[in-house]
Amino acid sequence: MKTYRSPRIALSLAAALALPLAACSQPEPPAENAPAVAGEPLATRAVMIGTEGPSLPACSSISRVKAGGTDVYWAPDEMRAVKAKLAGGANVSLCEATNDDAWFGVVFAAPGTDPDMCGVGKSVANAREYQGPCRWGWIKGGTVQLGG
Repeated sequence: MKTYRSPRIALSLAAALALPLAACSQPEPPAENAPAVAGEPLATRAVMIGTEGPSLPACSSISRVKAGGTDVYWAPDEMRAVKAKLAGGANVSLCEATNDDAWFGVVFAAPGTDPDMCGVGKSVANAREYQGPCRWGWIKGGTVQLGG
């Protein structure tokens, strides 16, 4: 005896199985301070902390975003998607810079949260990628007042 299935049921089943996979493959967009990501991040480059050694804080300084604000990118390159926007006056922790200081890798707290929870004021034993709990990304050099 042959069993026949409705094409509609097969499509519904395929869609139901694909939905959880699609949800896992996309980075969650930042909540309060940015619009939806402007396209796929062509590549990401995590911000490194602890690059100055184990006797210094994981990130070198707290700086303030200059008036007019700045975009935060997934990697140090304007061709990458914008992942967040920071308003003028926002505090960021500078963690690393490109060789020409054209880009800074920063860590920043979500609006309304305590920046001390980011944990970058303490030293780390070895340089490593920043993995939270705060947000991170890349901003153009010249968009912050160093030492805030």
